[in-house]
Amino acid sequence: MLSKEELKRYDRHILLSEIGISGQEKLKNAKVLVIGAGGLGCPILQYLTSAGIGTIGIVDFDVVDISNLQRQILYTVDDIGKLKVDCAINKLSRQNPFVNFSAYNTQLSNQNALEIIKKYDIVIDGTDNFPTRYLVNDACVILNKPLVYGSINKFEGQVSVFNYSDFKNKKRPTYRCLFPEPPSAADVPNCSEAGVLGVLPGIVGSFQANEAIKIITGIGNVLLGKLLMINALSMQFYTIAFERNETVANSITLQQFKNNDYELFCNGSYPKLNNEITVMELHQLLINDRNSIQLVDVREVGEQPLVEILKEINIPLNIIIKNADQINLSKKVVVFCKSGVRSSAAIQKLQTEKGLDNLFNLKGGVMEWLKNYK
Repeated sequence: MLSKEELKRYDRHILLSEIGISGQEKLKNAKVLVIGAGGLGCPILQYLTSAGIGTIGIVDFDVVDISNLQRQILYTVDDIGKLKVDCAINKLSRQNPFVNFSAYNTQLSNQNALEIIKKYDIVIDGTDNFPTRYLVNDACVILNKPLVYGSINKFEGQVSVFNYSDFKNKKRPTYRCLFPEPPSAADVPNCSEAGVLGVLPGIVGSFQANEAIKIITGIGNVLLGKLLMINALSMQFYTIAFERNETVANSITLQQFKNNDYELFCNGSYPKLNNEITVMELHQLLINDRNSIQLVDVREVGEQPLVEILKEINIPLNIIIKNADQINLSKKVVVFCKSGVRSSAAIQKLQTEKGLDNLFNLKGGVMEWLKNYK
């Protein structure tokens, strides 16, 4: 039931015959999980909050940076350095007090994704990296949750809906049906590498919120088996159709999900380096000869999990060459990331372009460290 105040608040929705009171009550009873509170997440969250979605979950482990303010319209300079989930909920709660919010200040992984996603009716992907996109897709397939997808790059955006069965109860395509294999990270850089037009996330994020509202209320034509492509420079819109790939879709199993290294899958297998160091060897160096080594974390700034003993300098992979002067040439330099993929790529870049030969890749990265030293 809608209260008198809610009836007034949502009057313009209720006046629409396609929505009416029953549709607004569906929105109130809906539970939507938004993954990412960045460029796409901000407009998604604002419009879903205004629309009266009853329960909204927000997954994000990042803090607000000054470079976010060009497009992440929920935040101001006063929020710099603060957790995005906290800032978002603080503002959204004042935007609509009838919405219940849940914050997940964490990075999604094989260990927590199913537990978080199973609580919600619809998942909206506002992420900017392929490992998380494939992980979220697979979790939604396993849990049979519809997934509203969006992505942005420079001046172009994409929107689609995956894993949603309409009233005909026909199984629909998954993200993997459209993109069976991830592209090379070098071919599709993220926003921090390639840049993005500030208004583009607002356009794409609004379309994602629109698809979620249509799914919840059962109105309109949902982007099932269709990929909407947007070019903000030419203002041209294209829609391409694609089919469900039964072989690909049926290969997504719980066992596969638990065992998959999504970062490795999306970055490809990397050549075995002769100059690798195990977490046990690094542990001994930190105890016995700490001054002889330098630790370089090539993950994104603020990327979890952080390990206090490994904190020294953080140079993300995409800017490693520009900041190569921070690397100490007189020490053994241990380069690491989450699993050893990006650190291997960083070493190859530095060896090829800068001729450095004092670099050692931490085998298995932070995840291997945490298995042995918590």
